[in-house]
Amino acid sequence: MKQILVVGAGLIGIRHVQAVQAHPECELAGIVDLDAERRSGFGAPGFESIEAVDVPVDGAIIASPTGLHLTHARFAAARGWDLLIEKPVAGTMAEANALVTNTRDVATLVGHHRRYHASVKRLKAAIEDGKIGRPVLASVLWAMKKPDAYFQNWRDGSSGSPVMINLVHDIDLLRYFLGDVTSVAAVGSTAVRNANRTESGVAALQFASGASASIAFADTTPSPWGFEAGTGENPNIAATGQDMMWIMGTEGGVSFPSLRLWSGAADWSQAPVAETLDADQVVPLTAQLDHFVAVMERRAEPLISADDGRRTLAVALQIEAVLAGRSAA
Repeated sequence: MKQILVVGAGLIGIRHVQAVQAHPECELAGIVDLDAERRSGFGAPGFESIEAVDVPVDGAIIASPTGLHLTHARFAAARGWDLLIEKPVAGTMAEANALVTNTRDVATLVGHHRRYHASVKRLKAAIEDGKIGRPVLASVLWAMKKPDAYFQNWRDGSSGSPVMINLVHDIDLLRYFLGDVTSVAAVGSTAVRNANRTESGVAALQFASGASASIAFADTTPSPWGFEAGTGENPNIAATGQDMMWIMGTEGGVSFPSLRLWSGAADWSQAPVAETLDADQVVPLTAQLDHFVAVMERRAEPLISADDGRRTLAVALQIEAVLAGRSAA
């Protein structure tokens, strides 16, 4: 049994706690959180800080605020604990670079958990198998209305942009499907809440392969379109089952999460034929934890390494910089 420590008992941290408790090969070694109430009630030791942990630990899930990832990962790595670090891997490129350097002696996995959806893996396989030919274009839509209470942790209005919180997931998936990003462009707006953070906009990505992608986003509209709504993966977000990503190639196209594949047309004079690709249903956090166990046992290489997470972070920070009218750090 792997002894797993969860650092951070927020919304995603509690879901990690539940996944660990339900896993047949893991035991919850403890929970680290400043809030005594949040870290209690799970039948495991609670600690105010990671430095106070005095129980055996094999692996640590770092689900603390992004600005603490480096501090917590550095300490855990020094103790020899393998790591699963929530996305984004860090808040700045300097922190990400230091994190990569300081975790080289332990197995490190970054928690872009969407890659563990069976439907995501099926889409990746379809692209690699040439089902749509050479990828040319992708379009992603993420739009939902976040409640006002969500922003209480960002009362100064200087953070809380959906780029680093939400779009970083979509960026990771596009990188997974299409490869490295070579350039970005973006426009954004703050017109609804009038706060000092981007709330809606469009980002355009160019890939080394020659493919291009757009991501339209907003956290001000109660829409049915977005990864969480489309897949129903998040218990805090209402499921709609609507498609939110479309990838087009020289031989056809596919929409997600329906996995509706269109192909068979030579040019615009022919109508493409539709079929639906099959995919199993899995709980992504459970599949991620399965993989983390395999990584800890050195039976598998990390699906998303710290360096991979750093590359996704770099793109998100470039978008944020363009939206803010400054150069990326």
